[in-house]
Amino acid sequence: MAALNDWQERLEETALEPVRRTGRRFWAVVVTLVAIIGWGVYAYIVQLRDGLVVTGMRDRISWGLYIATFVFFIGISHAGTLISAILRVSNARWRTPVTRMAEFVTVVALICGASFVIIDLGRPDRLLNVFIYGRWQSPIIWDVLAITTYLTASVTYLFVPMIPDLALFRDRLADRSSRWRGWLYRTLAIGWHDRPAQRRSLGSAIGVLMILIIPIAVSVHTVVSWIFAMTMRVPWDSALFGAFFVAGAIFSGIAILIIVMAILRRAYHLEEYVTEKHFVYLGYLMAAFAAIMIYANISELLVHGYKLREGVEFHFRQLFLNEFAPLFWFYLLGGLIAPIVIALVPATRNVGGMVAAAVLVTLAMWIERYFIVVTGLRVPLMPYEPASYAPTWVEWSLLAAGLAAFALLITVFTKLFPIIAVWEVAEDHEATVANAGAAIPTVAIPAVDGPRLAEEGGR
Repeated sequence: MAALNDWQERLEETALEPVRRTGRRFWAVVVTLVAIIGWGVYAYIVQLRDGLVVTGMRDRISWGLYIATFVFFIGISHAGTLISAILRVSNARWRTPVTRMAEFVTVVALICGASFVIIDLGRPDRLLNVFIYGRWQSPIIWDVLAITTYLTASVTYLFVPMIPDLALFRDRLADRSSRWRGWLYRTLAIGWHDRPAQRRSLGSAIGVLMILIIPIAVSVHTVVSWIFAMTMRVPWDSALFGAFFVAGAIFSGIAILIIVMAILRRAYHLEEYVTEKHFVYLGYLMAAFAAIMIYANISELLVHGYKLREGVEFHFRQLFLNEFAPLFWFYLLGGLIAPIVIALVPATRNVGGMVAAAVLVTLAMWIERYFIVVTGLRVPLMPYEPASYAPTWVEWSLLAAGLAAFALLITVFTKLFPIIAVWEVAEDHEATVANAGAAIPTVAIPAVDGPRLAEEGGR
């Protein structure tokens, strides 16, 4: 019991440490990220002043870097709510140290992704027109409703399991933190005192949320794919796009989760709780979805290539041989095949190998989103020369600012809220210790009756 209490105390101290102490490296990271965001704000001011002419987008290629990044961020948002919910439903107990990280990655990615839609608008002041004059027949309206619902559900799914840990922060940081922090934790803990009735209510709420969040998450990226698939353009005109996008979203979400886990594990010394096992298991999931993505790509390309409708030959040439060939072959070899090889080879089946695979997948999936958007718009609809597109410094600056905002929000989150689900990790550890104790075999000592014992003693 003493060992268990010591372990619990060590876990709580590890969770509280990022909130209690802030070093110079933290402020250096924050200043760097804020500087990148500041440069992005300047680029956006230039865009607002001069219009979208400062970008590489024109009438024939009206979507580019911004929409590709929007699709990418919405995809990686599946890192949390969907993966966490599936692991909860399947009762995978190894998930407990990583679910909180996955869930706040979801919320941050959704916020950053939605901002790129606004950035892509030449007149952001007309955003309200989407809600006032939007047509229900438009996939854009479907997308707005789906993302809004998903963001609301994701924030709720992040908050509800965090309530016991917020109460822990409320109690342990009382009179040791600033007044506004104390008010924040008291408010968000909503009177939690670990009573049996509260535990039952919490379990029921989490159960309902994890069942609801799975179809919501699947519907979101399906609807995002329909913005493309509901058109008649050759590369996008596919009934497979919904499943293709959902598989790619989970694939890239797992990769981002592995990268975030590795950074937070090193920064906050979480090695005791986020172990190599978690990286390897997530690496197996990533490799499985890489295989699904290979299957989806083969199905998509084979069907289009067999029918070879007008425009498909041009599309295949720009992917396999011409302008986009280096990106496409990196996507296939580095983003799909390499993660499977890394997961299968014992020498690379470790933290470093899985992080390297995750970096490859993240780069490859952003590239895949980029050439889905741009190559689809380059296919000529009439017999004229194909349009060209190259992002300008304004677009690259805003992309860098978006990635910096993603990193900054996660960094600030770690200084305000528990990055480990303390109560879930503690329950899992107690169950593991109890099961280990029950598994220890006991040696039966035969009973000896009194007279015989006296007789033996007399001898």
